Amino acid sequence: MLLFAAGVVEPTTAQQPRRGGTLVYISTAQPPSFDGHRETTFAMLHPVKPHYSYLVKFDTQHYPKVVGDLAESWTASKDGMTYTFKIRSGVKFHDGSTLTSKDIKATYDKIIFPKGDVVSARQAMYQSVRVVEAPDPQTVVFRLKYATPGFVEKLASPFNFVYKAEILERDPRWYERNVMGTGPFRFVEYVRGSHWVGRRFEDYWDRGKPYLDGYRVLFIASRSAMLAAIKSGQALTEFRGVSPAELADILRSTGDKVAVGTSAWQCNNTVAINTKKKPFDDARVRRALTLAVDRWGGSQALSEIAFVKPVGAMMLPGGAWAMSDADLTKLAGYGRDITQSRQQARALLREAGVPEGFSFTLKNRDISMPYEAVGVYLVDQWRQIGLNVRHEQVEAGRYFADQRAGNYDLVVDFACDFIDDPDVQLLKFLSADVSPVNYGGYIDRQLDALYVRQSRTADKAQRAALVHQFEKRALDEQAYGFYVLWWQRIIPYWKTLRGYSTTTNHYVEPDLAVYWLAE
Repeated sequence: MLLFAAGVVEPTTAQQPRRGGTLVYISTAQPPSFDGHRETTFAMLHPVKPHYSYLVKFDTQHYPKVVGDLAESWTASKDGMTYTFKIRSGVKFHDGSTLTSKDIKATYDKIIFPKGDVVSARQAMYQSVRVVEAPDPQTVVFRLKYATPGFVEKLASPFNFVYKAEILERDPRWYERNVMGTGPFRFVEYVRGSHWVGRRFEDYWDRGKPYLDGYRVLFIASRSAMLAAIKSGQALTEFRGVSPAELADILRSTGDKVAVGTSAWQCNNTVAINTKKKPFDDARVRRALTLAVDRWGGSQALSEIAFVKPVGAMMLPGGAWAMSDADLTKLAGYGRDITQSRQQARALLREAGVPEGFSFTLKNRDISMPYEAVGVYLVDQWRQIGLNVRHEQVEAGRYFADQRAGNYDLVVDFACDFIDDPDVQLLKFLSADVSPVNYGGYIDRQLDALYVRQSRTADKAQRAALVHQFEKRALDEQAYGFYVLWWQRIIPYWKTLRGYSTTTNHYVEPDLAVYWLAE
């Protein structure tokens, strides 16, 4: 039985970092685009993030501590309405030009105030920001409309790559298909379906880093091929995670050559429901769909074959903001008596006029772990209330495009992020004209108002109460979408990889500037 507490099962002995070598690791999916501000997936982050720097970032050695990256220091006003950042001098872009505060301002203007057809997935997270200013080349100022807890942590999102202002002025969508930053590694090449390569940026601002000469990402979608690559040492790790059964397989082959990092995981599978399509515009139908799913039984069954297990609502189970079990089991779909829940589901479908054998399509991502297992499980759960569901798995580019376009009935989605903070985790359920990652298409001003209220509330207990009101309305009363199961993080990696520390999410990783290879 594995216990999931953040940390490394077998820590490596502290040594002086060694310079040199190429780190090879695996990504099980390919990037739909290269733009961090647009995307929400590890498939973009894992190959692309080593090319970029951040204003501030999470220290993966002491997560969730935030440290300066391009910011040398920062201060906050007493009223929490103004944040002033001093920017490092002499930082170079990979094209040789010098970074200034103008580039930081242009980056956050794109994230917070996107123009035209530019997609910024997390813009609603920064509703508190009134304006971003660059009063001189080494100073950036964020002026807020209201004070909000954890503002600096939200600025540290691992998706907030700092881009070059001149390029954004010329073409704000240039970064969707091109790479050029100030990070520790230059871009070398991307061969779709094969690999991504970066090499050390010799003019990186943090002198002496990175330690690695370069890195190579292998794109391997097949789980068996991925496991074979890790077992053979062709790749040293995969920074997303494996199931307990897959871990056992790896350790049988590698023995004590591989260490294991485990943690709770700020990630889960959800189901997004297209509320613009009938009969899914009816809350009774949506409630029936979530009532039919046996999460408690699924937790036991699916955890044997996939890295899913914890049952929870919107906030990390066991975390500071999570509902109590007593409150959780009052939500539709979380009761322990599945027979009673399915009786309620059938009654709601009859009341809504949905006939026995009604058919629809569940769209899903073509990543087997854990999407395929979760999708198959959902199809079976809905069959037990008389629904006939077709399961369609599609590649990442189409998957994300179809969600944005509303080209689906229901879709297996995810709610993964970089910190256990309500402003981050509630984002997907804001109205569709507020949050670009609300794929359900609904407008709910009550949820929008609750979001702002909790974001402005400093008292933790009062804020938690507002968060739980938000969860009850979104998941129970309206059932706009729902959570299936949360994930559990298991990272096997060869002990020759040093400097790595497992965190509660796969978005702040990999942190290649601090990794090195032992001989």
